[in-house]
Amino acid sequence: MAVSTGGSPRDPARLPGARNRRAELRALFAWPRVVDRSRAVIRSAVTTFVVLTFTLWLMPGVRATDVIDTLGLVLLVAAVGAVLRPLLLAGVVALGGWGAMLLGVTAQVIVMAVALQLDPSKRLSGWPTVGIAALLAVVCAAILDWMADSGTEDTFVKEARRLMRGIRRRQARHGGGRLLTLRRPRQGTEPGLLMVQLDGVSEPVLRWAVRAGNLPTIGRWLRTGTHAMRGWHTGLPSTTPAAQAGILHGASGQIPAFRWYEKATGRLMVSNRPRDAAMIEPRLSDGRGLLRDGGVSIGNAFSGDAAISLLTVSHAALPGRSARGWAAFMASPFGFTRALVLGVGEVLTELHQARLQRRRNLQPRVSRSGAFLALRPASMLLRDVNISLVAEQMARGAPAVYCDLVDYDEVAHHAGPARPESMRQLESLDRMLGVIERLAPEAARPYRIVVLSDHGQSQGATFRQRHGETLTQAVERYSAPDPADAPTTPAEATAEPGFPPSPVAPLLVVSSGNLALIYLTRFPGRLDRAAIDREYPQLIPGLAGHPGVGLVVVDDDGPVAIGAAGSHRLVEGAVHGVDPLLPYGPHARADLLRHQEAAHIGDLVLISSVDPVTDEVAAFEELVGSHGGLGGWQTEAMLVHPAEWQITQGDLVGPDAVHRQLVEWLAGLGLRSRPAAHVELGAGEPLRLAGLSRPGAERDGAAARLSPSRDG
Repeated sequence: MAVSTGGSPRDPARLPGARNRRAELRALFAWPRVVDRSRAVIRSAVTTFVVLTFTLWLMPGVRATDVIDTLGLVLLVAAVGAVLRPLLLAGVVALGGWGAMLLGVTAQVIVMAVALQLDPSKRLSGWPTVGIAALLAVVCAAILDWMADSGTEDTFVKEARRLMRGIRRRQARHGGGRLLTLRRPRQGTEPGLLMVQLDGVSEPVLRWAVRAGNLPTIGRWLRTGTHAMRGWHTGLPSTTPAAQAGILHGASGQIPAFRWYEKATGRLMVSNRPRDAAMIEPRLSDGRGLLRDGGVSIGNAFSGDAAISLLTVSHAALPGRSARGWAAFMASPFGFTRALVLGVGEVLTELHQARLQRRRNLQPRVSRSGAFLALRPASMLLRDVNISLVAEQMARGAPAVYCDLVDYDEVAHHAGPARPESMRQLESLDRMLGVIERLAPEAARPYRIVVLSDHGQSQGATFRQRHGETLTQAVERYSAPDPADAPTTPAEATAEPGFPPSPVAPLLVVSSGNLALIYLTRFPGRLDRAAIDREYPQLIPGLAGHPGVGLVVVDDDGPVAIGAAGSHRLVEGAVHGVDPLLPYGPHARADLLRHQEAAHIGDLVLISSVDPVTDEVAAFEELVGSHGGLGGWQTEAMLVHPAEWQITQGDLVGPDAVHRQLVEWLAGLGLRSRPAAHVELGAGEPLRLAGLSRPGAERDGAAARLSPSRDG
């Protein structure tokens, strides 16, 4: 009997391929998929129909046409979009950076303009008219889509899922997989760690919002026992750059404040200025940063030695051609265009909220106009871009991602850390965490999520509002020469030939929240009290006695904190009179001692006064919510982590301690090329951290998860 070499339909060698094809067809025509696609098509058609009808009605001189003509235009828009959008996306990817932004913002207008120009009924003529109509249609579509979603993130999630599936299928093809497939590539087994920083959110604010039920995502994690929450103490300075220098690099001591002066170079450093951040990062990096082993930095001040840095200040560049998440966000109708339209709504909302504060005479408050009107929608846009970039990196399987979301911090600076508008921003960040959770099944590996903050914020009327003068003006007043000691003859008459009159040594006041550094810029190195008193005898006693200044730290045979009614020698702990550190909590002495060891510290360090009843501080800047110094909630950051992971670094005092804890967790997940220095392994012994397993975690009650004893 002859044996067929082609194989019969029952040939076992051909069964796996047949099963795969049948599985592909079942996936393609699965009822939930068909329903979901049908809903999307119907919704898109209805939205386009309504938008076009409204746009044509608004345009002057457009002759009336029947519904059939408009339906035909709807089909034309869909056809043009199907052809042009892939081409525009390819162009956005090729351009990258600013080119992607410019092309992305016009992509939807281009699609609509081409469709209107090709309209057989010729209701619009001339490119200026067509362009205006296309822009109006795109704006109306963005508003209508947002209203249809009832303010949810559903459309954003769908777009992100489409992006992630495309990336994973492309990776599968490059790995030798099938050219065309409808099935989602199987998720890997190696874990990943996603660290999301909620900028400026203090632990007391987060705890209150969870207990109020306003944060459904974080609240569910805590109540169901998947995560635990605790606070950590930031120390001094309580600023984002110092915190991220510690969290990402373990080198917070290199940054003494948000702004500082370097006497050796005569340069005023501002840590969120890209050129300055680029100079600072080499001082922080030793090649062993938090993200060194293939990690990704998104929206941070520094890179943490990441392999990929996106929108990172120290790298000062927009994402390039390789960042498909950037391109997809720019080209999507639910991306940049939607964010711009909703950003206008944010500006109107801000104007309304500021007006309410003025009418109700809420105190304390500051002006919320000027640059802040642009900063608020920009923060919202940056948030959506960051989440799109996070989704891309999850699809690519990045082992560790650290992303900073700044919405709450920006609004709280001007509105107050616990005011309703600030809490709404916190709720929007919670929704973003929900978006990430919904995107997790599309990721290349199972991700564990850690949520943390870099500092908190403290509220209070500003120094100028309380005392009618700025700190700089107060310093000038205390450093002015005594009129009684002034010479009675002109300086020109008494000066020796060839020697000009000796100028008064300039003083530079650099403020960061309620922390201020004062430099005598004419002198190299840091001056002690004797040298400062010789130049300005009234400066230190005048500032220490000012009701808006809580303490002045100066070198006097060791660092001394001087207040209005006493002093505290920080090294010895000796107190004379009333201890000026009492209003600042139990960590104040250690915080100030560590700060005295920081690079480029001021000749004088000032901390504003703090109200012992309300914990309000007097910021030296015009911000109602501030951070940078001591007092109130600004040093009370938070950490939300998987419940079975133990805290092994004690009370987590300072960002460097948080860095060590995160490194240990990364090592426990197998995401560090070398184990942490303090973890000893025997020959051939796998890495096991006791903190990554806690029996009975699932049985912990919800009330205990929110109690101070459980959460620190």
